[in-house]
Amino acid sequence: MKAIIPAAGQGTRLYPQTHTKPKAMVRLAGRPILGHILQNIAKTRIDEVVVVVGGPMKGQIVQYAKQEFSDRFELTFVEQETADGLGHSIYQTESVARGDELLIALGDMLFENGFDKFLEAHDSLSDTDGSIGVKRVEEPSHYGVVETDETGEILQLVEKPDDPPSDFAISGVYIVNDSDSLFDALGNLVENDIRGAGDEYQLTDALQGMIETDRSLHIFEVEEWYDCGRPDTLLEANRVLLGRTDSYAGDDLDSSVIIPPVDLGDDVQIESSVVGPNVSVDDGTVIRQSIVSDTIVGQDATLRGVNIDESIVGGNAEVFGEANHLNVGDNSSINL
Repeated sequence: MKAIIPAAGQGTRLYPQTHTKPKAMVRLAGRPILGHILQNIAKTRIDEVVVVVGGPMKGQIVQYAKQEFSDRFELTFVEQETADGLGHSIYQTESVARGDELLIALGDMLFENGFDKFLEAHDSLSDTDGSIGVKRVEEPSHYGVVETDETGEILQLVEKPDDPPSDFAISGVYIVNDSDSLFDALGNLVENDIRGAGDEYQLTDALQGMIETDRSLHIFEVEEWYDCGRPDTLLEANRVLLGRTDSYAGDDLDSSVIIPPVDLGDDVQIESSVVGPNVSVDDGTVIRQSIVSDTIVGQDATLRGVNIDESIVGGNAEVFGEANHLNVGDNSSINL
């Protein structure tokens, strides 16, 4: 089995953080989003991973994945040259993934339960060509939605419908046994320019095409998931992941109070400050005379004399003075 991680998205909802890094490389709880995904896949039986990259900053993803995970996975990188949707992204992997069993894990989604649990749920299904992780939600029209029969077999999939056929939202994890049929369906969309929601080639439409050619797809339910493509849910995911540990490390914690859970990178200096709870601080950052909580701080940033909460501060940013809520991009300088 191979894992496919589509990580070519531009990440516009995370501006200004994604002006200088791909969405998958935004850091929370000690590592980039991509690192959390790969770490969770590493706990499964999967040993081959295909990462779809794109755009001028794709090299950051390639370098990170090779540096941190080449000893665990056989890594392949495929480029998506145009941003034409999730279905188009997956279609780019045909030459290296057709014929294999696949786990597709979106590059901006983190899950409360791990991929090993999803594979166990999939393996418990009988006579299926694939399965999709779903969760009941209050506003299904904001998501891809599935309609099932009483056995959990999928009858219909539709992307962001005005009149949802159910409250089962597609969560962003897919397991496909019959990848030949999947790539046939994706090829039909792309080659015939059949675009769906957002004027893009949708993976949901390809899965619906599999059903219409008599393939059997089922669901398994997931617990909470976090769409890390938005600032509020990125911070929520940071809180959840940090909540699994109460440890921290730092080179200089002079006259300061650390309130766990906090993750501090290497060479972090904290002086006369209160940091935590739920704070992730990257390498080389300096925090002085500040109060910082529920915040993600990038590499080599400087905070001085600030009081910030529920904020994201990019790498090499400098923030001085009073503040409450910030979303500061890399290499910024703010004097409040």
